[in-house]
Amino acid sequence: MKKILTALLASVLAAAALPASAEIVVIVNKDNPASRMFSEQASQFFLGKSAMFTPVDQAEGSKIRADFYQKVADKDPAQVKAIWSKLVFTGKATPPKEYKSNAEVKKAVAEDPKAIGYIDKSAADDSVKVILTLP
Repeated sequence: MKKILTALLASVLAAAALPASAEIVVIVNKDNPASRMFSEQASQFFLGKSAMFTPVDQAEGSKIRADFYQKVADKDPAQVKAIWSKLVFTGKATPPKEYKSNAEVKKAVAEDPKAIGYIDKSAADDSVKVILTLP
């Protein structure tokens, strides 16, 4: 019984030590009139279904990118890549430009009035406007 309790306690402590998935925020230029957005709307911009905004993406293979697409579109990285491959092949859209860090995405969005991007909530500041928070 003692071994079972020790194992149970160890597994609970190990789970508590795992980092929680950070909140992701969708950002636009601070001068953009948009103030709020739903996940479904954000999904449209990042999957090439609307040209109202110019999407700015995180680096392929990054955890934040995988988490973002899972949260807004219920898609994994392979599914997103397939969607964009089809759009590019048919000439219907150009994939979002990729940046290596939250800071680079934030800078790109701050410099382009039509840009939309996503970053860790902790990286957001007054240089951009948060219009959606993804838990």
